[in-house]
Amino acid sequence: MLFIVSLSLFSYIVLSQQGPWPCEDGNVRFASYYGDHMVLQKSPEKAVLWGCGPPGADIIVYVLGPTKQQTEPATVSKETGMWRVTLDPVEAGGPYSITAASTNFINTSITLKDVLFGDVWVCGGQSNMLFEVSQIFNASEELALASKYPHVRFFMAGLNVSDTELTDLISVSIPWSVPNKVALAPFSAVCWLFGRYLYETLQYPVGLVESCWGGTDVEAWSSQRALKQCGLAEMQRDQNFLGPRANSVLWNAMIHPLLKMTIKGAIWYQGEANTNYHTDSYNCSFPAMIDDWRAAFHKGSENQTALDFPFGFVQLSTDKRYSTDDGFAEIRWHQTADYGYVPNFRMKKTFMAVALDLPDAESPYGTIHPRDKQDVAYRLTLGAQVVAYNQVGLTCDGPFPFFILPHKMFVNIMFDQTISVSPSEDIFEICCSATMSMCGPGSKWVSAPIKNWDSTTIQLSADSCSSLDVVAAVRYAWRDWPCDFKACPIYGSKTSLPAPPFMINLKSSSGWTRPITPDHWPTKL
Repeated sequence: MLFIVSLSLFSYIVLSQQGPWPCEDGNVRFASYYGDHMVLQKSPEKAVLWGCGPPGADIIVYVLGPTKQQTEPATVSKETGMWRVTLDPVEAGGPYSITAASTNFINTSITLKDVLFGDVWVCGGQSNMLFEVSQIFNASEELALASKYPHVRFFMAGLNVSDTELTDLISVSIPWSVPNKVALAPFSAVCWLFGRYLYETLQYPVGLVESCWGGTDVEAWSSQRALKQCGLAEMQRDQNFLGPRANSVLWNAMIHPLLKMTIKGAIWYQGEANTNYHTDSYNCSFPAMIDDWRAAFHKGSENQTALDFPFGFVQLSTDKRYSTDDGFAEIRWHQTADYGYVPNFRMKKTFMAVALDLPDAESPYGTIHPRDKQDVAYRLTLGAQVVAYNQVGLTCDGPFPFFILPHKMFVNIMFDQTISVSPSEDIFEICCSATMSMCGPGSKWVSAPIKNWDSTTIQLSADSCSSLDVVAAVRYAWRDWPCDFKACPIYGSKTSLPAPPFMINLKSSSGWTRPITPDHWPTKL
């Protein structure tokens, strides 16, 4: 677990670095997350640029490259020392040089070089998002490929906290960089691989902005507005667990400063820290955070970032092989707002990468940090292709129940796509009850072996229920470590994607039929 220890030690270093980014020096410059080699959001959205300058100065921004433009003057605020402009839409490509210059102060200008326009994605979360390219399986091979993707650029925000919402980042860990094996090594593996795979589909520039911190709760990344929606604003950790885990401190220091930037979307890998902290609230706090990020980025970019920008996340992988009640199953379920799948009525325009079938018992960074980030990123990229880029004829989800019918001695489950099945004695469970009552994690669950199956349906044995009981609910993969590597019993036969975990109350002896949501199954039904 050295990886976790090292992150914790680092956190004590940065806690003393709180404070706003100064604009008092009077020099013309861009905000901290603009720089040479960066990617700005392409058309049809408009990129936003801002920075500091002499109070009262008029700043004009000049864009030179495949196309040219010049903005109207933007006056530097006498109160804040800040200026801001919105560019006309620019098509994907480059390179460009972008100069901010004062019209009424001598020798006050600054130029960004080798700027590309493409899609910008923010990558957030905790240690599995922070997990570096240098630490994954086949790291040397991946790093050797880096220079072949010069149009996938990356940036990493510094790890800092703040009790108030900041205008700019306190520090930068990795400035905007063109990939090579040295620069890329400490960058987020999931973020990089997602961007690289996405570029292979899009064939235009991709910008990646990493802002994450190991061992942190969703509450730290959420504004006070979002926390109030779930009754968590006043529920603060004990003083021994503050630092980067206190309410809103990472939102304040590492997300709020980014809001003026126009982005395409975000991906997220977090939840482990909430398996033992406000676990029961995660079905509210996570969707509320997504909604709040969307509204805040939309407003901060002057409506250029979409109000419903696509948001992808990784459903938790594994930690302890033999644990049955450590919160992992509950958080996986709550990550979907208790639907089991996304998009859904509560979490629109979201996509999910299931990762419970990717355990790593030999990980030198602890089993909670699996090294196979390639499959995680690939599954995220599939979701982005469907949800963010509207690619038709592509399925990004594993099988999910479409219809469940209980009988006295067995239960039939029909899935929403063709399936590949392996026998299992205990990954499916049924809740036995004297009546069709609601079942939950604390109910009496017993194993339900797979008896028979065909291309769309499996049949479970209900022999474990007594003759006086009925099958009131069914659940699947409801434990921390439900199966070995890529060896769960249910996969899509065409996609090879795993079925996600689920817990479904049948409510009546006539069974259960999944509700069809208007924004789901765009290619399945």
